[in-house]
Amino acid sequence: MIIDVHGHYTTEPSALLDFRKAQLNGESPASADLWNRISDDQVRESVVGNQIRVLTERGGDLMIFSPRASGMQHHQPDARMADEWARASNDLISRVSSLFPEHFAPAAQLPQTPEGNLDGAIAELRRTVTELGFVAANLNPDPSGTWAGKPLTDESWFPLYEAAEELDVPFMVHVSTADNPNFHTLGAHYLNADTSVFMQLLQSDLFQRFPGLRLVIPHGGGAVPYHWGRYRGLSVRNGWQDPSELLANVFFDTAVYHQPGIDLLTEVVPAANVLFASEMLGAVRGADPETGVEWDDTLVYLRSADLDEDDFDRITRANALRVYPRLAARLEGTSA
Repeated sequence: MIIDVHGHYTTEPSALLDFRKAQLNGESPASADLWNRISDDQVRESVVGNQIRVLTERGGDLMIFSPRASGMQHHQPDARMADEWARASNDLISRVSSLFPEHFAPAAQLPQTPEGNLDGAIAELRRTVTELGFVAANLNPDPSGTWAGKPLTDESWFPLYEAAEELDVPFMVHVSTADNPNFHTLGAHYLNADTSVFMQLLQSDLFQRFPGLRLVIPHGGGAVPYHWGRYRGLSVRNGWQDPSELLANVFFDTAVYHQPGIDLLTEVVPAANVLFASEMLGAVRGADPETGVEWDDTLVYLRSADLDEDDFDRITRANALRVYPRLAARLEGTSA
């Protein structure tokens, strides 16, 4: 089995987008009403010719699936609106994974706001995991979209980490839309966040406080593999932990869209800390005109990397089952 840990619902039915437009226009649509406006056939149509087709044609089997990342829009300040938007988005993800359990495992959007809304986020995390069977959630380290908040290592985040440890679910650390024109959302903001979070963790004792907390940093970890030596040098200079000490709790995915990038990631980061991911039909679409390989077909790059059979299996299957124990339990349940 080949497991892609990073997929977003970028082909969602138009009714979900209409729901969001109504919210942003000051209306108060109810997430419960959305259920009846989207039929199962519409849900099937939205993924069969898109994510399922691409996943299976490339040789994959299952994807951890969450709402569109840029659509989370955590910079919007209204907590009640954020709660309803997360519930609507997650309920639709639940429907997709229920209709196609062999191809999708659900991961949640949390109703974060610039002021936090941690009570709402914790409630939605508990609802999606305990009631809907979600296996993970996306955690935005910068809900303001401008880096106006506190680092992920600040104690204000700790109640959310306590809930994640209790529920035994990992977070994928994933920002949403940038609310600053200096940061292109897909080309700068996402990668800045991946890099910044690793630096925050390096300076902290977060995992001494929360040894069961697991964080997946997407997009290959941003600049982290490329500058691993810088982080080691800073650690020595400042008396911090070595970056390798974070690897009991921190993992990197392979949403990196060229062969040299994948080669560097798999050379610098141990195979035990790399998770296969494509983020297909997301930020980058189409094929590289020089190679003919679709940008987000990262399985091609992994197959061409200098990996032995055991490491390839770790990256494409075994690590996901270890980092996402509720995924392992879910798969055991569907095969029973």
